Order: sequence, then C-alpha cells, then structure tokens
Amino acid sequence: MINGKRYYRTGDKGYLDEDGFLTIVDRYSRFAKLGGEMVSLGAVEKKIQDTPVLEGCDYVVTSIPDSAKGEKIVLLYQGEKDPKDVLSELRASGFPPIMLPAVAFAVEKVPKLGTGKADFTTAKKLAKELAGIK
Repeated sequence: MINGKRYYRTGDKGYLDEDGFLTIVDRYSRFAKLGGEMVSLGAVEKKIQDTPVLEGCDYVVTSIPDSAKGEKIVLLYQGEKDPKDVLSELRASGFPPIMLPAVAFAVEKVPKLGTGKADFTTAKKLAKELAGIK
C-alpha cells in the first residue's frame, strides 16, 4: 500500500510521461545476470533491431544457465543465416560485448503466443533444449 492505495506488482518496467500516461517498456523478469551485471533482454533485442544483421527475420532473445557467468544470452531466430555468421556480424556491427548473445540458434519458428507476441517461456525452454540443458 502506498498513500492508502493498493497496488499490484506486475513486474512491468515503464515510465509516466508528462501527461500522466504510463508506457510499459519491458518486464523486470526479462533480464540476464551475467557475472554480476544485469542485462536487459529487451535492450539486446532493440540493439539487434538497430543493425541490418537479422533484417526481415523474426527473433527473440532469452537467457539460459551458464556455469561460468550464471547466465548467458541466447538468440533464437527464424532465417537461413548460419548462427556463427549471425554472431560474427553482430560483433562486427559494434555490438556492446556484454550484450552480445553467447549463442544463436536458427529455429523453424520463433515461439509466439496467440496474440502474436513472443512466448518468452517457450523460448527459454527451446533455448535450453537446443543447448542440451535439462
């Protein structure tokens, strides 16, 4: 309760504009913890969008456990490009090293919800499966 009002903690990350409208920009659960650093998976997706590397391809970024750093960033994308080439091109595009996916997988279809939005839960399960993690 804040100032006598009850609020629900949604886990959404957003801001109020000057007119009082709330804009939701991400979810707090969509972060990867890499060796003590918190990296926004939404920000990684935005950085990928700002490059021509996966232009016209559908993709989603998730994280999976990593024994060395705690977690690692995984890119799942729908397309014909070789995953090694995708990561090389992202690196060459000036991608910030901490945001660079550790691994990429070409998938037949990026997991989606019925609304057409990315299905983050299924994407994480698929990434673990493709990485050989149970």
